[in-house]
Amino acid sequence: MTSGDTPWEAVAAAVDLGDPERVAACVLALDRPGRRAVAAGLPAHIAAAAGRDDGWIDAMRVAGAGVIGGAAAVVAWLNRRDFQGRGSRADDVTALLVRVLSARPPAWQADFAARATLRLRSGRGGGAGDVGALALAMLRHTGVAPPEHDPLVVAWVSRPPTAAELRADPLLDHLLPRLFEAEGVGRALRDERPGVAAGRERAGPAGSGAWLSALTALAQDGMIGRDLLIDGCLRRFLRGGTAADLRFFVHLHELLDPAHGEVSKRARDYMRVLAAAPGPVAEPALRCLRGAGGLDAGEATEAVRALLSRPERKLVTAGLAWFDELARTSDGELDELAPALAYAFACPSGDVQGRAVRLAIKHAKRFGPAGAEALRDAVGLLPQDLGETLAAVFGGEAGEEEGFTPVPLPEPRQAGPFPPPVGSVAELGPAPHGDGWEAAELWLAGVVRLHALDRAGLVAGLAGDAVPQEADRGPWTDIRQWAGEIVRLLQERPQRTGAEPPPAGGAGSPRGGVMGKPVAARLPSAAAVSAPHLFLLRRWAEVHDGLRAGSLPPYLLAEPTQSTGHLDPAELVRRLEGYERCGAEAMPADLRQALLRLPRAIPPEVVARARRLTSEAGRVVARWMGGGRPEPVTEVGWSYSARWEEPAEYLDDREPVRGPSPILMPRIQAGPAPDDGLLAAPAPRPKEGHGGYLAWWPSMMPSDREVVALHFLPQLLYQWPVPVRPSQARAQALAGGPAGEALALVQAYFVADRSAGRSPEDRTRPVVEMAARGELDAEQLGRQLALLLRRTWFKPGPVFETLESAAALGAHREVWRVMTGFLPVFLPGPGERPHARHAQALAFALRAARWAGARGPVPCVAEVAALRASNNVVREARRLHTYLT
Repeated sequence: MTSGDTPWEAVAAAVDLGDPERVAACVLALDRPGRRAVAAGLPAHIAAAAGRDDGWIDAMRVAGAGVIGGAAAVVAWLNRRDFQGRGSRADDVTALLVRVLSARPPAWQADFAARATLRLRSGRGGGAGDVGALALAMLRHTGVAPPEHDPLVVAWVSRPPTAAELRADPLLDHLLPRLFEAEGVGRALRDERPGVAAGRERAGPAGSGAWLSALTALAQDGMIGRDLLIDGCLRRFLRGGTAADLRFFVHLHELLDPAHGEVSKRARDYMRVLAAAPGPVAEPALRCLRGAGGLDAGEATEAVRALLSRPERKLVTAGLAWFDELARTSDGELDELAPALAYAFACPSGDVQGRAVRLAIKHAKRFGPAGAEALRDAVGLLPQDLGETLAAVFGGEAGEEEGFTPVPLPEPRQAGPFPPPVGSVAELGPAPHGDGWEAAELWLAGVVRLHALDRAGLVAGLAGDAVPQEADRGPWTDIRQWAGEIVRLLQERPQRTGAEPPPAGGAGSPRGGVMGKPVAARLPSAAAVSAPHLFLLRRWAEVHDGLRAGSLPPYLLAEPTQSTGHLDPAELVRRLEGYERCGAEAMPADLRQALLRLPRAIPPEVVARARRLTSEAGRVVARWMGGGRPEPVTEVGWSYSARWEEPAEYLDDREPVRGPSPILMPRIQAGPAPDDGLLAAPAPRPKEGHGGYLAWWPSMMPSDREVVALHFLPQLLYQWPVPVRPSQARAQALAGGPAGEALALVQAYFVADRSAGRSPEDRTRPVVEMAARGELDAEQLGRQLALLLRRTWFKPGPVFETLESAAALGAHREVWRVMTGFLPVFLPGPGERPHARHAQALAFALRAARWAGARGPVPCVAEVAALRASNNVVREARRLHTYLT
């Protein structure tokens, strides 16, 4: 202050310069009148300085602290709204404030320290310009006992100390006990982490470990008692609060690592923590109790009850493990723990519920009447599968599966009779024009029969039915071409009899022809059409050739007697007996077709009758009926190809298709058989022209449906060039013969395929029909469904919709068997990631198991259930495994 300045002018000039040190020097040099003069001028000067930067605020605070008279008035000045959160040099300004306040009398200073402390508010413990640091500094300076005020403790912890600073802090003994009581401390220290050092340059504790490090260091050297810290943490845990606000105390407790003896003498407090504290707090309490040991039976029982009543899956699981240990190591009944075990039934985790049920059943004999009643009353808390499992041991009523009422399988459909043979020209009708196989069979057999009975009438009746031919357009792949030529041949040679020799170059010669062309040239090559199609054409060709040669028999052997295409064995023997009486010879393709239409089961008396036949055809039929029927060994492989070309690599069930075009690989092994291609494997890739008359194939081999299914496979996945229709799947359900991989794959395709908008009930009809007949290989169907879902574009949803419909129609037991074949292939194998579709499959399997009342472990499910993971797939596997076992 210059000699010409008044006290106010000198202080005002220092304030305007923003120089708090110069202000401090000025006010400390003032006498009483000078301080009064400056105190009077300060309030008005605030408005004058407010338009400048904040440099004047620290100077103004120092000025007021040095000149205002009463302690209360100084506290009010320092807490003015104008000053809060502003200023720039908090540490330096605090030191200047302590310096000017120290010039006051000791009693005044003590009064100021107390008043400044009580003026603190929560959430204002840190930051530049705040009076929290000043209150702490004055308490340390004066040595007075601080008042019990929570914001003071928050202010104290808001500045991270070193161990040396804390050791030298005179407030340590006063404030440390309050650390565990004051509201807001946990929030201020929530970001403290063990093992993270904090530099003094930091303004706050966020992310530091300064308090944790300092407190544990002082506990190690004995300056702070471990009991004070451990008891403080326990008191804080029991006071409650959010997990975040308790995080600091959990870290401190873990760093202290209480010894067994320290835990044992506080066992009651730890058990109270176990029952009521948030999960992250209860977990370390559990570790301490489990590690300490030495709990008596009552204390252990209380701890288990506390754990089993928790909502957290991890803690309830720990409680179940402890329950199992108590049950194994103690004698007597477990009735005290039965209500607690029942609490676990309400846990939202399915695997916890399953484990609780397994433990209840495991120790069922240890529960008395009261305990059994407690468990029985809790059955309704469980899902149906687990409830049924528990109720089977303890009684009670489990919930029912919603919307499912078991019904018996429907009566199997019976194949109807084939229409009676054509007996007159009036019954014959016109030549087939793309009609179904029944009309074509009736026409062909009718022509042969009427040719022998009434040739003239036949010719007259067929007048105008000839189908024009383009004779030079290559092979005839349409039976209408052969039918037209048969009609033309009858009309051109109306008087010819079978006794006449064949014309030169006729059917007896390999160069025999039709309209000047060789007959062999009119049949397509084996590569041009599918084998069943070619076989069908050969039957029509041999009727044509027999007509040209005049060697037609009086009737065909292969005309069916049932709507499925089957031929009654006794009827075939009767027909052959007629052949032998009139000296007719069987046509090769017709005989072959007749054999293929015989059912698998032939009465012994019919076999005996067949053995009395004397013709070559009769001996062939007798051998076939007597056990000489060839039994093909079939197999289906999967492969892949990046292009439309035949592959050479096969996949096992768990190996995924690696290319964009999965390919089915039909394989057939059969004994010696006619070279008609029917028992040879088709090529994996169909060609243009393949699949002709595909809808007729089941009627051609009605007792070899697996072979027919193999011939379907090249067209199945891509439905090209001729689609396989659901009607073919239904026809195969009514047919006979072994059912293998190919048939299961065809059925699986239509279970999964809803592209045509067919309902689940419609898709499931063939499966239900085979189940009703007792012919469904359900496990194989499940395997093929899994392969379709693994390797093609099909999705699980439609599959499970169809299977649920099958269960509703009475096939609930078969649906469970389907799932036992499905799951081993579909569930993720080694190195595969679990997905939602796997959990979906397990959840459906659980429903199917309940529908069927299934019991007994499924190995692949048990394997997944035993994994230590806790994802949805593992949880669903545990639920299913628990129900089954």
